[in-house]
Amino acid sequence: MPKPTITSANPLTHRLLVAAAVGIVGLLIVVPLTSVFAEAFAEGPAAWWRALAHDPDTRHAIWLSLTVAPIAVAINTVFGIAAAWLVSRFRFPGRSLLITLCDVPFSVSPVVAGLALVLIFGRQGLLGPTLATLGWKVIFSWPGLVLATTFVTLPLVVRELIPVMEAIGPEEELAAVSLGASGWQVFSRVTLPNIRWALLHGIVLANARAMGEFGAVYVVSGHIAGATDTMPLRVEKLFQEYRTPASMAVASVLAGLALVTLVAKFVIERRLEAEARELEAARSLPDTIDGSSTPPDAGPHTSTHGPIA
Repeated sequence: MPKPTITSANPLTHRLLVAAAVGIVGLLIVVPLTSVFAEAFAEGPAAWWRALAHDPDTRHAIWLSLTVAPIAVAINTVFGIAAAWLVSRFRFPGRSLLITLCDVPFSVSPVVAGLALVLIFGRQGLLGPTLATLGWKVIFSWPGLVLATTFVTLPLVVRELIPVMEAIGPEEELAAVSLGASGWQVFSRVTLPNIRWALLHGIVLANARAMGEFGAVYVVSGHIAGATDTMPLRVEKLFQEYRTPASMAVASVLAGLALVTLVAKFVIERRLEAEARELEAARSLPDTIDGSSTPPDAGPHTSTHGPIA
């Protein structure tokens, strides 16, 4: 007898839930995205290209975003791998505190994070006089943008890797070490192949978050056109100047990057699900072999050929 399902038991409820989900997604995601692209191309592709390519401040904002985001993602990739390996392979005092601290950017407002960076690295901040003596400028310059972007994207890579590395376990790494593999060989030939899709997933999410960051970057950048404006800041400035087509042109670039990220995220998640199924099947295989190698009712087996040398 087939088991009852929600669809068969409550078809009306099922249809209402589907309609509500589709309506909310359409209202909050599809309609705004469509309006952005429609407004960006309202005067034709040529006008869209002129708004992006012929404005030096816009070109600089695009270049700065495409520079700051990869640097921040690279920093968080290195940190995420190291922190996830530490948390998943060792038990030590303060482990739970470390995991909690990695989640702080999720709960702290980006504006508050930007203000904290100003209090530390600003001219009147904690390290401001020292940095001024050395001739280093952090706030209202690209290093401040990197710091702010790194902070807000900090949890994304490490949080993707921790559950995967804990599920895989250290057995393969220990086996490689016992066979004489060096630390780099263990990482490159054992650890990295096992976490590659989770790592790529975290990198994609971190890059999308870095490209669209506004609050923390707004505080530490000074909003200087042609110097510290990133694409989100440029969109806001153009909109405030009533240059709506140009603003929507830059916004369409961000929206296009978001759609590419969405597609990449979908593909990677499918790969992660497939690898999770393969890992589960590989783990259940020894149990199946052990359970079927000796029948439960059979006694000890006596070889007719004598003991095996």
